[in-house]
Amino acid sequence: MRQDVVNALKKIHVPVLRWPGGCFADEYHWMDGIGPRDQRKKMVNTNWGGVIEDNSFGTHEYFELISQLGCKSYINGNVGSGSIREMSEWMEYMMFAGSSPMANLRRANGQDAPWHVDWFGAGNENWGCGGNMRPAYYADLYRRYQSFLRQYDPEHPVKNVACGPNSGDQNWTRKVLDACCEGVAPEQHGLMDGLSLHYYTVPTGVWSHKGSSLDFSEEEWYQTFRQTLVMEDLIRAHSAIMDQYDPEKQIGMVVDEWGTWYDVEPGTNPGFLYQQNTTRDAIVAGINLNIFNKHCNRVKMACIAQTINVLLQFC
Repeated sequence: MRQDVVNALKKIHVPVLRWPGGCFADEYHWMDGIGPRDQRKKMVNTNWGGVIEDNSFGTHEYFELISQLGCKSYINGNVGSGSIREMSEWMEYMMFAGSSPMANLRRANGQDAPWHVDWFGAGNENWGCGGNMRPAYYADLYRRYQSFLRQYDPEHPVKNVACGPNSGDQNWTRKVLDACCEGVAPEQHGLMDGLSLHYYTVPTGVWSHKGSSLDFSEEEWYQTFRQTLVMEDLIRAHSAIMDQYDPEKQIGMVVDEWGTWYDVEPGTNPGFLYQQNTTRDAIVAGINLNIFNKHCNRVKMACIAQTINVLLQFC
């Protein structure tokens, strides 16, 4: 564990840490990341950089980091290429205190006591890199997956998060909630505790040419803030739809990817998404935090996607 990173995160009092997060989540198979590190299965990270992922940071390392930071856990499960059994067994591995195949495997790997999972997300961006799914199809999958995410600690139930919309896609929000709430008692609030929302501030508004993180004009400076203020419009629009299905606001809006996104720095691997943070990013963060606080009756969690000059899924 890199103590310089741990110490830096401690200083800012990180409240929750989402992992593995991003497009990688729907290619991640948790059993590849347990056991002796030198025996773990390697894979190619096809989403980010095309480099070898050695799985040296897995479930045990994640919870060790959580412990050192003293923050809440947010696990992101694999719906895109995983299975219901795989996700169910991961939950058993992490949380079951008794004797069972997965709990005993956890003990064999050096962890006797179960961990606690605060939040569990079923899939990531399943409208895109997580499977290019249609909303009704994803909703049916979500209903199946969450049925097998057992609550092993009734005193501290895991909060389940469904994949929500990309930016302004209100059709996704409406159809997912419609399908998840169908035939479900109101007190079960669509079989979910949270619905995610992803929106990145791209200064130019054009993904193919986002703009530089360092070399920007005065106009781009102000355009960045205009683009980030769109977040409030999105929250209002999606909240209005959520109010139709969940007037008691039992389903939290979970903005678990937000922040600035620029063109990568010249000379770096495009898949590593390296970008230098500046005062502009701090102002963007302040604007968004203010927006989230204004709408805290619906927005229950927000996870910024930049930590150390790069797009990462730290919260």
